[in-house]
Amino acid sequence: MDIGDKIFELRKKNNLSQEALAEKIGVTRQTISKWELGETSPDIKQAKELSKVFNVSLDELTDNDIKNVLEAKVSNTEKLAGIIIKILKVIGILSIIYGILFVIAIILFTAFPNEQRTTTEIISADLNCSIGDNNYLITIGEDNYFECMECNKDMRIYLKDITDYANIEHSVENIEKYFEDNGGSCE
Repeated sequence: MDIGDKIFELRKKNNLSQEALAEKIGVTRQTISKWELGETSPDIKQAKELSKVFNVSLDELTDNDIKNVLEAKVSNTEKLAGIIIKILKVIGILSIIYGILFVIAIILFTAFPNEQRTTTEIISADLNCSIGDNNYLITIGEDNYFECMECNKDMRIYLKDITDYANIEHSVENIEKYFEDNGGSCE
């Protein structure tokens, strides 16, 4: 039984209205109502006054309520401790896994220190192409670089369109194919 119920029970037992009890304690009738409804609780001074009015000890007035509060706090503390233990277990397991992976990485890097993979990427190309008696020096490279001084405007536009600056090797194939299709060749 909480303190609000205890106040209600003792008030009825002593044939007191909320108004009469409020006058004896020095609070408003609404305060007594809030205590009985469990919305608020009396402070220690008010609890002492209540125990005098009802002729009961302070322990009798609050005993069950204090016991319930203590039990609830102990229960909450036990739940919190359980959650903390679970979190610590997860952190411990993750730390062990991380440590194992770290050791494996160190072993692999020390066991194979000289193995380096390199890729050769063509970043520019010069082509000497010809159609009939006309020779064309074509240079392509990164950053959309394209040069062909001997090319006419239409040829330059077409060759730029078929050039893939991200893949120079593929661009060389496209340009060689263009010259072959037009009766020429590239070196």
